[in-house]
Amino acid sequence: MKQVFSRNWIRSKQPRKQRKYLANAPLHLRHKFFSTALSKELKKKYGRNSFPLRKGDKVKIMRGQFKKKEGKVVRINNKKIKTYIENIQLIKKDGSKVFYPIHPSNIIITELLLDDKKRKLALDRKKQNVTS
Repeated sequence: MKQVFSRNWIRSKQPRKQRKYLANAPLHLRHKFFSTALSKELKKKYGRNSFPLRKGDKVKIMRGQFKKKEGKVVRINNKKIKTYIENIQLIKKDGSKVFYPIHPSNIIITELLLDDKKRKLALDRKKQNVTS
């Protein structure tokens, strides 16, 4: 695999190539890495299994030390492919609190923020394809 990011790269079994693909991906394509599973209700409603995560979405953590906790997405870090959720914090030794970074694959979206026209259209497009 070349040093530069390649859109033509399809897949590889080798973890080093998979890591390299993720690490070298440009920021405008990293948005796709934030696709997160939808809850059962949302799957039925919109006819799709996953949707890209966004600030303001309500989510439930499915893995790790904060398992089964819910909250709103406060921040998304495109560079590290991590999300930060309100009330999911670690207390440092000096007493200060910091948000705990969570990978999008360990999260389920329970409520979507639909104030964006573009996002609504993306959901409706999929819904129309399923019904026709």
